[in-house]
Amino acid sequence: MALAFIFAGQGAQKVGMGKSLYDNSPAARALYDEANRVLGWDLAKISFEGPDAELTQTKVCQPALFVHGLATLAAMREQGRVPAGAPQYALGLSLGELTAYCTAGVFDFATGLKVVAERGRLMQQACEATTGTMAAIIGEDRAKVQDLCRDFDVETANFNAPGQIIISGEKAKVEAAVTAGKERGMKKIMLLNVAGAYHSRLMEPARAAFATFLEPIAFSAPKFTVFTNTTGQAVNSPADLKAALVKQVVSSVRWEDCMRSAAAAGATEFWEFGPGAVLSGLARRTEKAWLVKSFAEHSDLATV
Repeated sequence: MALAFIFAGQGAQKVGMGKSLYDNSPAARALYDEANRVLGWDLAKISFEGPDAELTQTKVCQPALFVHGLATLAAMREQGRVPAGAPQYALGLSLGELTAYCTAGVFDFATGLKVVAERGRLMQQACEATTGTMAAIIGEDRAKVQDLCRDFDVETANFNAPGQIIISGEKAKVEAAVTAGKERGMKKIMLLNVAGAYHSRLMEPARAAFATFLEPIAFSAPKFTVFTNTTGQAVNSPADLKAALVKQVVSSVRWEDCMRSAAAAGATEFWEFGPGAVLSGLARRTEKAWLVKSFAEHSDLATV
């Protein structure tokens, strides 16, 4: 068995996430306590108790998901449920890519948390400074969606699975693209309730500031194979890893490509770490034959 660990991105958060981990796993509790010290605010309390409006803020949910993913993994290791030498691969969707890199030893927990917190803060600033949104297009191929984006000056933000693509850009242009998509016969195209135009050029101020922030931070080569959303391919040199994280802020998330690359490289089973099972659903939509497990938000970490 060659295991690939996959980590959730923004949007997977929910109030109560991590509470059972904190209560039942000393290893998970230690990470939450360290996170509170590193951040200087009570991440655990917001994760466990909300309110939802606060947890949903980009500057909060990104570090919350980062800590939750690593706390889930720490609890499983503590219980002896992770095979020796595992994983052989790691990847994450958007924010989850940073969780994957931390798992691979590219940076330590405290450094990774500071990086994630700054990424979330800068992206929230960019959202507040622009009027952007996103829309989901279901059941269409990439070429048709890219034609629509070109015609309305918006961008493809996520290639999540076959027939599941997210577009992003200025609100008025995305709205016009949604209307035109329906007129062109796209059966399922809908606006999303998001704070801004993630993974589009509207995030450029965040990208530039994030690049400056990352410049003095030391990255290490990963201990096992990791993949970047920007290309869907493996990446291994510290300089390339850092460049990928910077570019990812404004570029398309090629999640389907990442998953296919991991499978082609030899991954035989995918384990999802996150509050829900979003990535497992995308995996099954991509390739029904893949073995996928999602570790639920319960004290016993039962698989679902």
